[in-house]
Amino acid sequence: MFLFKISPVSTARRYTLSLSCPDRVGVVAAVSTFVASHQGWITEAQNHADQTAQRFFLRHEILADSLPFGIDEFRRQFAVIAQPFQMDWKITDSAQKKRVVILVSKLEHCLYDLLSRWQSQELDIEIPCVISNHEKFRKFVEWHDIPFYHVPVTPETKQTAYDKIQYLFTEAQGDVMVLARYMQILTPEMCDRYPGQIINIHHSFLPSFIGAKPYHQAYDRGVKLIGATCHYVTSELDAGPIIDQDVNRIDHTDSVEDLVRYGKDIEKTVLARGLRYHVEDRVLRHGNKTVVFR
Repeated sequence: MFLFKISPVSTARRYTLSLSCPDRVGVVAAVSTFVASHQGWITEAQNHADQTAQRFFLRHEILADSLPFGIDEFRRQFAVIAQPFQMDWKITDSAQKKRVVILVSKLEHCLYDLLSRWQSQELDIEIPCVISNHEKFRKFVEWHDIPFYHVPVTPETKQTAYDKIQYLFTEAQGDVMVLARYMQILTPEMCDRYPGQIINIHHSFLPSFIGAKPYHQAYDRGVKLIGATCHYVTSELDAGPIIDQDVNRIDHTDSVEDLVRYGKDIEKTVLARGLRYHVEDRVLRHGNKTVVFR
């Protein structure tokens, strides 16, 4: 992987170009030549060649004001460059903040952490609403001037509930849905409708201990490390592409309650970090794997 980064003005508006394509000679040259030919200023450049998959991944940040045209014209002209390389690509504008819809159940730590990072502008996002299958956090969320929607989920009403969630997500013009310890399993249809747009935090170091009560599973197994995994949601439970993970060392003196307590700290950190990578367009997916340009 190659990294080149300069930061003339960290708050300057920028375009982020990210792409993957079959690995071959000339990809970096084609992209950089295109940008340079329009006097574009690349402030961050990263790439990676996956020798096993024979696929190339690239991410560039470009100062928007250094180009003589806007993002729509960039798309039109760059498409001519992308076609012969079979690029799967996109370009985004930092002026358009990602709209993050948060889903939560009864555990507060991830929700509190995300709202704190949002309020302090550590996460440069918009939160158009919070959705929960319980009323518990309504006052807390509305105190932040964020709309709160209570959508109960029961075995009998699950499809109706998920139809309502999808409606709310669409109405909010959501870019990404974050399951901040939302303790419900989404339907395969919902997962398939939003590929790469639903992020979950699972309270174990996947692929170990999928499903319910992973800390109890870990305790029963006598593990020496516990962890948390931020991943994209797919129709296969807890098996989507992994964005970020972290661990904490434990020993035989730790109880299940200790594991849960340690785990909460890891969960909120890993979720926030994974979400930041996503909203900054640092995650490129290929199959069930990711390339994350940190």
